[in-house]
Amino acid sequence: MESEKSCVSNLLVIPRVFFTETVIEKRKPLSTTARRAGWVGCNILLGDIPEDGKIRMVRSGVPELKQTVRHEFDRVRGLAKLPPSLRGWTIDVLNAVRRIGEPQFSLERVYDFEGELQAAHPRNANVCPKIRQQLQVLRELGLIEFRGRGNYVLRE
Repeated sequence: MESEKSCVSNLLVIPRVFFTETVIEKRKPLSTTARRAGWVGCNILLGDIPEDGKIRMVRSGVPELKQTVRHEFDRVRGLAKLPPSLRGWTIDVLNAVRRIGEPQFSLERVYDFEGELQAAHPRNANVCPKIRQQLQVLRELGLIEFRGRGNYVLRE
């Protein structure tokens, strides 16, 4: 009998810094009659993780070049230096920037996500100043570039 061979078609790795509160969805606690009553599980919302956090190692059965994978890890390595309380905001703003869908964007376009960011961070009453602060953090990390007068560009 001939053995079947398996191969990996697609593989991506998500660095742990991208697992923030906004990508973790709590499920309902188990019922009081369950063996582990009260236990709360969670779902990871992969669609809410920015593309920067999805590092492809194999694509359509072809391994990515080692230097490409290392470069992608190096690009986001700075996020690990941020305290977790700030990291969530930074990644949420990065996700908003990615969702704009264009390499060049304005501060006004990021402000379009104000309501969404407010809902994700209800304890912050100053969302627009926080967005500006996080854009500065993303600039310092080398993920975006400031072009002046409220204009930015994503760095690849």
